[in-house]
Amino acid sequence: MNTTALAAGLDPATLSDLLRVAGAPGFDRWQEQIRRTGGCSDPIRLTGATKTIDRATGTLLHHYTTDTEPGGTLRLACGNRRASRCPACAWTYAGDTYHLIRAGLTGDPAKGTPHTVREHPRVFATLTAPSFGPVHNRPGTRPCRCGTHHPEDAPELGTALDPGTYDYAGAVLWNNHAGDLWRYVTIYLPRELAARAGITQRELKEQLRVSYGKVAEYQKRGAIHFHAVIRFDGPDGPDSPPPPWATLDLLTDALRAAASRAQITLPAAGDQPARVLTWGTQLDVQPIGAFGNGEDLTEQAVASYVAKYATKAAETTGTVDRRVGNREALILLDIPDHTRRLIEACFDLNPLYPDRRLLAWAHMLGFRGHFSTKSRRYSTTLGALRQVRADYRAHQQREALGLPDPDDHPEVTTLTLAHWAYAGHGHTPGESWLAANIHRDIQQARETAREARADLEDLEGAIA
Repeated sequence: MNTTALAAGLDPATLSDLLRVAGAPGFDRWQEQIRRTGGCSDPIRLTGATKTIDRATGTLLHHYTTDTEPGGTLRLACGNRRASRCPACAWTYAGDTYHLIRAGLTGDPAKGTPHTVREHPRVFATLTAPSFGPVHNRPGTRPCRCGTHHPEDAPELGTALDPGTYDYAGAVLWNNHAGDLWRYVTIYLPRELAARAGITQRELKEQLRVSYGKVAEYQKRGAIHFHAVIRFDGPDGPDSPPPPWATLDLLTDALRAAASRAQITLPAAGDQPARVLTWGTQLDVQPIGAFGNGEDLTEQAVASYVAKYATKAAETTGTVDRRVGNREALILLDIPDHTRRLIEACFDLNPLYPDRRLLAWAHMLGFRGHFSTKSRRYSTTLGALRQVRADYRAHQQREALGLPDPDDHPEVTTLTLAHWAYAGHGHTPGESWLAANIHRDIQQARETAREARADLEDLEGAIA
């Protein structure tokens, strides 16, 4: 990498640090470490050593220490899912989410779902928040209520038409309880299905299971909403077919009924009135077609859509991706007015609802749930996907070092002794610039490879 040519325009301090890093002994090894993290923006630094010993003979097979590494540390990817924090690790998280969701749609025996799940009824549902007051929007070909045709990137989109009457308190309380509202949907859905099938809930479990995977997304107005893939399975989960009476129409009708039943009653507190929190009226439920059959909403499209939002959070509304300690920080952070009012509502409501921890989640506009969740039998888990990746890298490492593979040589038993200590995290300014460029190069290489595969598939299709 020609760092001097690429670094034009950097501030003097960053440029000076960049030249220091590039000229330091072990720079090539530093680059290798960062490439292995994918260009992580905030790597974890560890110090320590490992020894691999043949248990039977006591022979030392391999020894590693960070003493010989650049700066005396080993750098590992931070693993943060937020694209605003670390684009490299967010890319990995989005990829895992894509494969998790897609496995539950197309089937993947290696990930715990047979290919026959493609024949099960499944829908893609979007559950939204109710209105807390009119906001600037783009209602089709008509102008906004303010009389303006807003462009797509207008900063006022999603902000209140009249901040003085907008229910900011209701908005953050709704966000704060959105996860609970979803839980009620999962409770009421089997009840609605049993009622429509004319059987008891116990009998329903003996014939039908409901599996799902969902992701949360923020609307421009700062309200959370959920996208969910919901699938019918037989009594043994994805390995068994659902009964013939479990149709798409039944799933759609029961889901709408379950969503309409879900509600949370909040008693009056201080100057806040009693509230009944419910889902908004805009519940969108669409059937998912098999990929390649010409449907508008395909398995691949759904998996890509869910994965896209798995790495985003409230920062898409103009807030920050870390906790805000006080009101003065809002001014220093230059947070937009609409978003600032939502955060301030969390500050004001925290003493009235202490068990809801609104102050701690003010930067999330009150939302305190998980961004992506799934039912146990939907498909594989993120942990299992990470373990497969770790096992693959461990296999590569054993091959590179010439160590015996336990699968190929069960008679050889090795013992690994390790000692690690946390030494910090992050980059210096110059390292940060270099890591960002490494990540960019990796992404460009991936995009080039993806385009080459697409061209090859098109060519094969034309020949066929």
